[in-house]
Order: sequence, then C-alpha cells, then structure tokens
Amino acid sequence: MLERVIDGYCKAIGYLIAAMLALMVLLVFGNVFMRYAFNSGFTVSEELSRWLFVWLTFLGAVVALRSNGHLGTDMLVGRLGPTGKRVCMGLSLVLMLYCLWLIFKGSYDQTMVNLTSTSAVMEVSMGWFYASGMVMAVLGALVLLSDAWRLFSGKIDDDHLLLMQESEDVPHGDAVDAAANNPKR
Repeated sequence: MLERVIDGYCKAIGYLIAAMLALMVLLVFGNVFMRYAFNSGFTVSEELSRWLFVWLTFLGAVVALRSNGHLGTDMLVGRLGPTGKRVCMGLSLVLMLYCLWLIFKGSYDQTMVNLTSTSAVMEVSMGWFYASGMVMAVLGALVLLSDAWRLFSGKIDDDHLLLMQESEDVPHGDAVDAAANNPKR
C-alpha cells in the first residue's frame, strides 16, 4: 500500500512539475515579449520563475529518487554478490537518509530565520522559498524508507539492488539488454 501512495504522489509531483515548467516558460517568454514589444514587463516574472525553478528542482529530485534516475557508477557494487549488494544498498540508504536529515534541518533553520522576511517583488514570506528543502527531504525520506523496508523484508530481488543509473541515455538494466541485442556494440 505504501508503494501505491508513493507512486501516486510521485505521479502528482510529475504533473505539478509540468505545470510549473509551463508557467515558467509563459512568465519568461511573456516578459521578454513585453520588454521588446511594449518596453515594459511583468515585475513578478523573474522572482516567481526563480521560486518555481527551486521548487521544481527539489520536487524533481524526489521523482528521480523514486525511479532510481540519479546517475552513479556500479564499478565496485556490480562485482559483488547478492549479499554484498544488499549490504551496500543498506549502507547507502542509511547515508542518504542522513543526508536528507541534514537538508531538512538546514531548510527548517532557514525557513524559521526567514519566516518574517518577505520577498522583494511578491512580498511573500521567504519561508516558503526555503520550505522546498523540507518538503523534498520528507518526501524523499518516505521513498528511501520504502526501499529500506523492501530490502530488509526480503521483498527486493537481486536485479534491483542498485539505486542509480549508469548512463543518462539508457535506463539501468536496459544497458545489458541493449548490448545483447546489438552485437556491433
């Protein structure tokens, strides 16, 4: 059930990211058009686009974490047996959870410091800007805790013990299939 919840919020985040990107494009290109055509512009465009980009980046990190879309190398772990891969995966999950804790703590501290400060143009609390790190840390921790549960309960098979992709071009696992199907490679 937790898997379905995480998949659901990652899908919702994907739609939210698409909407944010579309709004950013409209704001930036609309502002460029207004400046060249009418010698004016939207004052909120630059600041809101920057805020959307920060939120888009942090939310995109959660989706990439769920789909194991972050780049990495398996030079060492790929040579290990299933037990070694499980140990390395457990260690990496613990280290990533610690990193998410650090991001959460730092974002929380910045949010509290800037809660009463307002942005220059939109005059919105700067706490919302820094809260993006807290949201990413909480949602990312749920993904990692789900992976840890699958690992420690034995519900993860040996083929899915790597938490990254080797290349941007080929999703993890498909590189071997692509090489086997293309002998000229």
